[in-house]
Amino acid sequence: MRYTLSEAHSFEEEIKKSRFLTLAWPIDSPAHATELISQHSDLSASHNCWAWRFGQQQYRFSDDGEPGGTAGRPILAAIEGQHCDQVAVLVIRWYGGIQLGTGGLARAYGGGAAKCLQMASKVQLIQRITLECHVAFAELALAQLYINEARGIIEHEQFDAEGAHLTIALEANQIAALKQQLTDLTRGRTLLSPVTTP
Repeated sequence: MRYTLSEAHSFEEEIKKSRFLTLAWPIDSPAHATELISQHSDLSASHNCWAWRFGQQQYRFSDDGEPGGTAGRPILAAIEGQHCDQVAVLVIRWYGGIQLGTGGLARAYGGGAAKCLQMASKVQLIQRITLECHVAFAELALAQLYINEARGIIEHEQFDAEGAHLTIALEANQIAALKQQLTDLTRGRTLLSPVTTP
């Protein structure tokens, strides 16, 4: 069972005179995550560390100058530990003059993210099925529109000479209609098929 947030949430604490402000949001795309992190980062702070997850395949994190593995990865681990998806978390730190050490930093960043997500109001994500298809360049924009209208998530795009291989996560009750739309659009050339793991 996976959850996203129903609204943005924040949590603040002081650890050994360093101030940590954690901000968490629901996101509807990786670009949305990047935009929120960029908008809310405080350039006057010591560090703006973050992580986001969107679907099974897509996630990113940043230590923003903290020692490697002490900030971004613990924030991502908190997102996963709270069974969250389609979520971005930014932890802003104002350094207070006392070193926390690598273990202390990981606990501060990961712990702040976990507390923020625990307190946030959540909604269950609808289970989606992963499918794939190939769409020619001429039909790609319309295919993406149909996928969006079907509340599908494009988890991965890989381009070749003819068009794009798309990996799509889709609610079960939307599959038949989208299959028909793509078949009609491409005169039967684009077929949605379940992802086969090697």
